[in-house]
Amino acid sequence: MSFTNFLETEILDHVFAGAAYTAPSTKYIGLFTSAPGEAGGGTEVSGTGYARQAMAFSTSGDTTSNSGAVEFPTAGASWGTITHVGIFDASTSGNLMVYATLTASKAITTGDVFRVPSGDLDITLN
Repeated sequence: MSFTNFLETEILDHVFAGAAYTAPSTKYIGLFTSAPGEAGGGTEVSGTGYARQAMAFSTSGDTTSNSGAVEFPTAGASWGTITHVGIFDASTSGNLMVYATLTASKAITTGDVFRVPSGDLDITLN
């Protein structure tokens, strides 16, 4: 996953300039149908039943992974083809912190459920 400019600045300010940074107590995974980038953007899903979902993480070494499975609500209408995911610091609005391209895109149509199994989302620094 790639860090956004927002998170890069927060980390640099915290580590090298001594600026306070409080990590969000809850992180939320969002789904995208077009690529976000360093400055955010992309097209986040908006459709019947869609809402970002809380995601917990555990860290070992230089990698943090989702520590539990996440299941989105059943799509009440087509959400399109999910190509990217992102981690936000809020359930709505907020700041995109990291983002990634899925290894395989997934079309979500009415009645589908998008799932992320435990340990399937890794964020690595090296």
